[in-house]
Amino acid sequence: MVVTMLAVILVIGGGAIGGGSTGTAAAQSIGSTGSAGGEGSVGTGSWTDGTGSDGTASNGTTSVTGSLGTASYARSPLGSWMPGVVGSLISEPDLDPPGLETLRAEMMPSPLGEPFFDEYPPGLDAMENGEVIETRDVTPVARQLLSEPVREVRQFKVKTTDAADEPSFATATLIVPAAPWPGPGPRPVVVNNVPINGLGRACTPSYTLAHGITPSTNPYERLRPVTTQAEQRGYAVLITDHEGPRMAYGEPIVAGRAILDTIRGMRNLYPAEFGDSKLALTGYSGGSIATHGAVKLIDSYAPELADDIVGAALGGLPADFEMLGRTMNGNLASGYFLAALFGVMREHPETLPLINDLGQRLLISSLKDQCISDLALLGVLHIPVEALANVKSALNTPVAHDIYTDLKMEDLKSGTPLYIFHGGQEFWVPVLGARNLFDEQCGYGVDTVYRQVPGEHIIAPFTGTPGAFDWIDARLAGEPAPSDC
Repeated sequence: MVVTMLAVILVIGGGAIGGGSTGTAAAQSIGSTGSAGGEGSVGTGSWTDGTGSDGTASNGTTSVTGSLGTASYARSPLGSWMPGVVGSLISEPDLDPPGLETLRAEMMPSPLGEPFFDEYPPGLDAMENGEVIETRDVTPVARQLLSEPVREVRQFKVKTTDAADEPSFATATLIVPAAPWPGPGPRPVVVNNVPINGLGRACTPSYTLAHGITPSTNPYERLRPVTTQAEQRGYAVLITDHEGPRMAYGEPIVAGRAILDTIRGMRNLYPAEFGDSKLALTGYSGGSIATHGAVKLIDSYAPELADDIVGAALGGLPADFEMLGRTMNGNLASGYFLAALFGVMREHPETLPLINDLGQRLLISSLKDQCISDLALLGVLHIPVEALANVKSALNTPVAHDIYTDLKMEDLKSGTPLYIFHGGQEFWVPVLGARNLFDEQCGYGVDTVYRQVPGEHIIAPFTGTPGAFDWIDARLAGEPAPSDC
């Protein structure tokens, strides 16, 4: 794989990745003074948005938290070898006119050879959002991967709408526990938006639940067993493939619509059992991006669900893409940042003219199908966005700022109460973004709880999930939502 080959070359050569000179725009310094402060204890240091004490953008002072990646490395002569190495591994894209349309088609995830995940059915534009296209029973395989006895594990595919308001589809998996629900009322449903954090269709949780453990399996949900905890409480679990067929990692509009339409699909399939069920949404990291999109689209996109979605718990939310450009670009987190950037570009083609030849080669390479583990490995290369752009300060262009605004969705009120938790020692995903969301939604009158928990991005889900589940239990039991506003 391209990622592995590049990583091996980096280790053998002992070099540092950065902005290049061969046919690329020189990477711009994002600042090397000031401190991101994210290494500190719970409190002020971890609240940084990546801006130094002198007001300049800064990614910190180390290759872990930044400026060596985004500023010093990006401008270093050591970075000049990168385009040549990539060019020797990846063929130059064959972009016959019209080039950008061809590039967008070639950067999409590769087909799996499985119509359930690959095919846009005929007549999609005439269907209603949430209309069921296809279903399949995957209980025999899925029950081997689940900790609790199940009655049924069913996957289904529904019509949805992409970020450009064009017809699309979404897939999901519904897990129904074997034990009868003791009541009162219908069995509740936890909508578990797993942090897929991948670019290939095999990265989705539904692919794993249908095929078993594969090299593409995302280990995150098995380490943070939200599904197991929900099953133990007797809840049904709806696991969404919220990135959509284009695998638009990091794009909340696509994800939010996919989540709401798969809820509609579940109700269309099981009107007697789940037509009146109470629902709670949850997600961490990449899954919280999806949950964030869903809650802000309830009132405008699926208002009929508003009374039954009783709350949403979001943890480790990358709430502000502009902040992430200062804290995840050009350091060990750059693999995920670049992957999210590529995912967003799949739904926002207005970004494609900013990509240089090197970026185009990466977009259409095997990187487009990589999952969470390989994308983490990509961070070893410390690739800054500036090395892949044909303009200076690519993250500070009008196009970039339009994208930041779209992804924040800050003009929208959540259609349900919120529980927000975030690690106090975060240095890649600033806690300030989560705090800003809390303040934003309090301003709209939403009942919102905020909890800062011990740990950074890896530890925080373990310290924060118990409190989030207690809050979900109370909402599904009909208790009024508290508020810290």
